[in-house]
Amino acid sequence: MNKLLIATNNKGKIVEFQDLLQDAGIELVTPAQIQLELDVIEDGSTYIENASKKAVAFAQASGLVSLADDSGLEVAVLGGAPGLYSARYSPKPGARDADRRAFLLQNLKDKPRPWTAHFHATIAIATPAGQVEVVDGNCYGEIIPEERGTGGFGYDSIFLLPEMGKTMAELSMDEKNRLSHRARGVINAAPILKKLFGE
Repeated sequence: MNKLLIATNNKGKIVEFQDLLQDAGIELVTPAQIQLELDVIEDGSTYIENASKKAVAFAQASGLVSLADDSGLEVAVLGGAPGLYSARYSPKPGARDADRRAFLLQNLKDKPRPWTAHFHATIAIATPAGQVEVVDGNCYGEIIPEERGTGGFGYDSIFLLPEMGKTMAELSMDEKNRLSHRARGVINAAPILKKLFGE
């Protein structure tokens, strides 16, 4: 069965993975397409634990090979924060992406620039039998104090790629899917997918 389940309910991530994997020769399915409602609590202490937990849960619930990722933004001057907690980085419940960006900038405003940072992604691929393989991808840049661009999601509009002179939110989908942490993770995952699905 040449189907790979993208094990996330995050619409932004689904779009990125669909684009990144479009030439892999694998039929991609989303949880919504197979009427799978699953919310996995990310309570691991590492990216690997969270990504693996999600991939295994979705694989076992669906009977399909599943690909999940756990990713975060790590800012050097904040000791690697928000890191694992990037999606929940806010002083208030129910925060949106814009609230998290504002909170990050508030915590950086007295720190010396440049605010070097990197996006990290750990991708886990799990089979319904519980076999898991894990790879990583990183994208390096810096945080800037003003938002730029309308693409992407999360922290993309304040994450500058100095070599491009653009934030992640100013990149085209093609550019982002060459340079992003998730893109690099998918490149590293290609041998695992080949092994599971054949050429």
